[in-house]
Amino acid sequence: MQIGDKAPDLLGLDENGQEIRLSDFKGQKLVLYFYPKDNTAGCTAEACSLRDNYSELRRKGYAVVGVSVDSAASHQRFKEKHDLPFPLVADTDHTLVEQMGVWAEKSMYGRKYFGTLRTTFIINEEGIIENIFLPKQIKTKIHGEQILG
Repeated sequence: MQIGDKAPDLLGLDENGQEIRLSDFKGQKLVLYFYPKDNTAGCTAEACSLRDNYSELRRKGYAVVGVSVDSAASHQRFKEKHDLPFPLVADTDHTLVEQMGVWAEKSMYGRKYFGTLRTTFIINEEGIIENIFLPKQIKTKIHGEQILG
């Protein structure tokens, strides 16, 4: 997916098994952020930055949805532990990460594996991607501030 593309409507099921659709956020901008894994240092810092800036994001017309390939149960624990006020999509079948182009080969300590590239899509009120924060651009501890600009 690139800037100017229409984002898919079906985002998936959240931590409570509720279907989340882009159309649920009509008239709002959406921060759709993809992260590798619940309860890891970088992902926790990013989620907490979005949590800490959530009221300002809402004031500026943004909704927030997080996505990882972790299970709904993992998402429930992650949300409760860090008091996250936004839904987390459990993309366990990799549908959305693949549609959005953020499922890719990664490398750690010389070992290659597939995983989620930390990426944030800013989607406008019409469902069009208007900005993308790529993995190297995201500073997890201040990501909420980065979005607010």
